[in-house]
Amino acid sequence: MRKSSPLERIRLLGRSGIDVVQVLGRSSLFLLSSLFGRSGLRNGFQLLVRQLYSVGVLSLPIIVVAGLFIGMVLALQGFNILSSYGSEQAVGQMVALTLLRELGPVVTGLLFAGRAGSALTAEIGNMKSTEQLSSLEMIGVDPLKYIIAPRLWAGFISMPLLATIFSVVGIWGGAMVAVDWLGVYDGSFWSNMQNSVEFTEDVLNGVIKSVVFAFVVTWIAVFQGYDCEPTSEGISRATTKTVVYASLAVLGLDFILTALMFGDL
Repeated sequence: MRKSSPLERIRLLGRSGIDVVQVLGRSSLFLLSSLFGRSGLRNGFQLLVRQLYSVGVLSLPIIVVAGLFIGMVLALQGFNILSSYGSEQAVGQMVALTLLRELGPVVTGLLFAGRAGSALTAEIGNMKSTEQLSSLEMIGVDPLKYIIAPRLWAGFISMPLLATIFSVVGIWGGAMVAVDWLGVYDGSFWSNMQNSVEFTEDVLNGVIKSVVFAFVVTWIAVFQGYDCEPTSEGISRATTKTVVYASLAVLGLDFILTALMFGDL
């Protein structure tokens, strides 16, 4: 097999860089056009409510179940570790801080990407393949305003709420295991949690993380659907890209945000 020359490698590297810049440019223009283009207020509100149900409410069962079991596992593992140091009464503090700072926003973002993000990409890609988007343009309706914008705003609104529900359910699941099963005194569980959790340091930073994740995951999902090849294979590839790119974005942004919020940078 013929080896590629150094100039060929440089050309391929440059081509890849140009492709990345082009995608970023298209996706940025797509985002701005969708966010700042409004349809009629009444019609837009109806579309938003419909998407809030599709994106948010239908994602609620997996969020609740995952939050419950993760909270229970945190309490069980935390109790086993803390009891070796005689600090098992601090399990409530550990569960709350872990969920509010990290696992609540991050796991919700990953689940949201897998459930709602993939559904958004497949739905928009299917509309493109069946020429529904082109039909809207032919009758003078901007698909970015009518199709994309409600889904973007629904994702932005839904995911922070889902992350909050995840954390609350997780804390409740941790309390069930720690207090009802492992015998931790309920007063110590809740008082240690109350004394250690700060609104601005823990709760607000977790909300900020979930808002950032919601923005990025929803943006990736709708753009991949809108930009995909209008074939079954193209939609399948776009759906896979959504889950992979959004999951990696959540994990990478989590490190950056954690370093900024808690790393004394």
